[in-house]
Amino acid sequence: MNYDVDFSVPFRHRVRFTSELSGRDFETLTNLLIEDAPSIPPKVLLIVDHGLAVNQPVRKLNERLENCEVLSLLDGRAFDIAPVDGQKNEAHEPSPAFFVKGGEICKNDSDDVEQILAWVNRFDLDRRSYVIAIGGGALLDCVGYAAATAHRGIRLIRIPTTTLAQADSGVGVKNAINYFNKKNWLGTFAVPWAVVNDASLLETLSDRDFVCGFSEAIKVSLLKSAEDFDFLCQSVDRIRDREIESSFKAIQSSCRLHLEHITRGGDPFETLEARPLDFGHWSAHKLESLTEFELRHGEAVAIGVLLDCIYSAKVHGLPEEVVDKVANFFNVLGLPLWHEALTHRSILDGLEEFRQHLGGRLTVTMIEKIGKPIDVHEIDRQQMRSAIDRLSRFRDASRCR
Repeated sequence: MNYDVDFSVPFRHRVRFTSELSGRDFETLTNLLIEDAPSIPPKVLLIVDHGLAVNQPVRKLNERLENCEVLSLLDGRAFDIAPVDGQKNEAHEPSPAFFVKGGEICKNDSDDVEQILAWVNRFDLDRRSYVIAIGGGALLDCVGYAAATAHRGIRLIRIPTTTLAQADSGVGVKNAINYFNKKNWLGTFAVPWAVVNDASLLETLSDRDFVCGFSEAIKVSLLKSAEDFDFLCQSVDRIRDREIESSFKAIQSSCRLHLEHITRGGDPFETLEARPLDFGHWSAHKLESLTEFELRHGEAVAIGVLLDCIYSAKVHGLPEEVVDKVANFFNVLGLPLWHEALTHRSILDGLEEFRQHLGGRLTVTMIEKIGKPIDVHEIDRQQMRSAIDRLSRFRDASRCR
């Protein structure tokens, strides 16, 4: 006797956009925390990228949470929390937050995940408790992985603090750390309780980190929307100059396109072969490893997207003017168009790693025109070598940054 029963599990993906979460928009966060509140205030574990300890909007948000009577905010000051890298940060003392190191380093081993799990255990958090993660995409990945595995899932609220995380990974349903020197090898799929994208948190980003998020914005527009692609190309000077209205509109549109794909695309947990949102990523992930993460994720994605655009033009008929527009967009923003680690052999080896990560046969997304992605199961290696050679002509533009 065999039983095969199809069933679905309902999820709600809550995404909020605010301009001052630590001020006039604070209720946006508290409403999320008490939306399904029991009779007692829910426990809240606040985990912050240590590099944001002196960030004024983050410190103010910490204070607002500490004084919020409808919550039971756990207090990191009551415990001996080791400073990151042996450096005492004076801003650490007045904050109730628990700090972990941010950036890709927090994903390169399981130490921070184990520390977060230890806090969850120490404070007896349960499935109706909340973990709030404030930081960039790597920290959100690390904290999200811990939250998804503790008790098989504790409610996670992501508050991304980079353009990259606000435009892309923050709204995703994936959590992972790097393992065996491979990107995102150990992880889970889990829908966050909520994501809050706040414009004020982007103000203190370095110019380098600010522009990184827009490589993901241009990627998803290439896959989904000629209108959004044109807006990005027309707004590139204002984005470079960090004009907040255009920049945040670009982030919102990228977030919306990613969200629509996740919730309406029919494969949120990537059980099928195709992974359209990984356009340009098979080589980007390899580049990050090859450079020992010297390249930011957004920088590697810029190189990977341009490479796949060149290949798509050579093999799949993508108009050359699209390649030129993508190259100009990245160039104006100051994103790299080339890296010396990008050799024929090293990058093409990334195809096999990507196939293993997918499972089964190789499936790579390319594009025929804006808004028309296609799935290919073979890469013409001679044409890809030619695409890499063409990409190398941007070497001088990248060196002068």
